[in-house]
Amino acid sequence: MSKALAELMEEYREIASKGLKLDMSRGKPGVDQLELSSGLFSGDECHEKLIAASGVDCRNYGGLDGLPEAKKLFADMLEVAPENIIIGGNSSLNIMYDTVVRAMLLGVYGGHPWIHCEDVAFLCPAPGYDRHFAICEQLGIKMISVPMTPTGPDMDKVEALVSSNPSIKGIWCVPKYSNPDGITYSDETVRRFAALRPAAKDFRIFWDDAYCVHDLDEEGDTLLNLLHEAEKLGNEDMVYIFASTSKITFPGAGVALMAASKNNVELIKKQITVQTIGPDKLNQLRHVRFFGSPEGIRAHMEKHAAILRPKFNTVLNMLEKELTGLAEWNRPRGGYFISVFLKGCSARRVVRLCREAGVVLTPAGATYPYGIDPDDSNIRLAPSFPCVEELQKAMEIFCLAVKIASCEAGSDNM
Repeated sequence: MSKALAELMEEYREIASKGLKLDMSRGKPGVDQLELSSGLFSGDECHEKLIAASGVDCRNYGGLDGLPEAKKLFADMLEVAPENIIIGGNSSLNIMYDTVVRAMLLGVYGGHPWIHCEDVAFLCPAPGYDRHFAICEQLGIKMISVPMTPTGPDMDKVEALVSSNPSIKGIWCVPKYSNPDGITYSDETVRRFAALRPAAKDFRIFWDDAYCVHDLDEEGDTLLNLLHEAEKLGNEDMVYIFASTSKITFPGAGVALMAASKNNVELIKKQITVQTIGPDKLNQLRHVRFFGSPEGIRAHMEKHAAILRPKFNTVLNMLEKELTGLAEWNRPRGGYFISVFLKGCSARRVVRLCREAGVVLTPAGATYPYGIDPDDSNIRLAPSFPCVEELQKAMEIFCLAVKIASCEAGSDNM
């Protein structure tokens, strides 16, 4: 063992002996962020307050696609028309899962059930969101990895695959502040998505706009509206957009929604009539009254940004100070994650070292289909849940683990 590695291991053993329990594995809002939405519950919800402005009694059945006021509010947030919106429960992941299952069993507008196809495949930009990949894996959908670039997925590869392979029925996208890289798709990338000419006529773009209002800077990134661009080309039926308030109000008690073309919405409403008699309209009403307007949502998100900004800065400053030359990373202007690419050492080794010292990270490989990172280099950091002091400790351990792994691998940059 070299002298440098021996010194690093001694420092590591000292930290590991402290029994720390720090979690940077998931993008959960911190307690201080959750407190921002306490006003959703006034404590005096009398009968009159449970009737929406449209006259709907929110305590009762009905309203399959959502409360009109809620559809208007969230349509404005996504910059689409209210008639393009369907509101569900609290989880956009749940809506995405159900949408894929319905496509498998019942088919999408203009198509037949995918389950009758010999093969069904999805394109998966990677690194990407592990829960998207888990949906495909559970349902037996083949995943085809597509590299991410600074402007979004490699569109040359996307276009070539989609236009030539009729078994490709969909693509997963997190287009603004992508999970985990924090990349926002360029205007050109969005336009190329809108102009796709798939070999499969029932191909769908699963546009998970999870971070549509989650800017960290005063002037965040701007994402071109895919549904509008697709409408210009007569391709609007190809687009599904998903969003929620999970990281705006309460992850366990938010509002989730999807936006789609008129044809898609009409078919989906017909299909889900068997599944539900209506979502939680009381929760939708609470959100409408809490925010009041799209301006209210923006003001609320500025408060989130004020809490998250110092946490992201803590992580980024530590990376720059300690790991320059040993890793590369993006500096996202919003979203919930920082993606680190290690040079010359194993991500799995670093994650294991961190875990043994009391810091839980997203498993190495999770950001790639089937959990296989071909370079074993990517690690997703989630700064949102710990406080700044805990983040500082966690990052000290993370940086130390990277140095140890790099030294073990004989990195020239050590």
